[in-house]
Order: sequence, then structure tokens, then C-alpha cells
Amino acid sequence: MAKEFWTLSEVIEIFEIKRQLLINLEEEEILCPRCSEDDGERLYSSEDMEILRITVLLIEELDVNLPGVDIILRMRRRMIDMRKQFDNILKDMADKMRERL
Repeated sequence: MAKEFWTLSEVIEIFEIKRQLLINLEEEEILCPRCSEDDGERLYSSEDMEILRITVLLIEELDVNLPGVDIILRMRRRMIDMRKQFDNILKDMADKMRERL
């Protein structure tokens, strides 16, 4: 079974980043980790990890600043949503075509 959540220390180790970057990403609302019920520790989901992977790539490889990262991630989310809508439209059209045959 795949891991569902990662702790702050695990995320820092995996991505080899500083804690301050995670704090900045939370302040900019780019990342919104959950807090565990036990001790209130931040927990990062697989979606958070994917956002962080893209963020680190944009910052380290392309020298994009945080506002730029935010814009790019919002555009990415919109593109994914639009693709899902388009896929649904195509599925509905295919279903209607099959019904007519």
C-alpha cells in the first residue's frame, strides 16, 4: 500500500529543502498540509508532494519566484480541470453516438 501522508521532516529530507521554504509556501497558500490529530504535526498528502515537486523544480531549475510559482500552479490546475471537462464531453458524445447505432 502506498504511503498516504508524509511528515515535515520526511518532506524536508526527500526534497532536500529548508523548512523556511515550506513555511513560505504555506503562507502563500501554495501548500496547505493537514495537521495530525495526535500531536498537531503537519502532514503532507501525495497531492501536496506533487505540488512541492513542481515548486522545487520551478524555483531551483527555472529560477521562478513564489508569486510566479503560484500563477503557474493555478494555471496548471485550470488546465487539468479543463481537460477533465473535455474528456467528459467526449465521453458523453461517444455514449450518445453508441445509443444511435
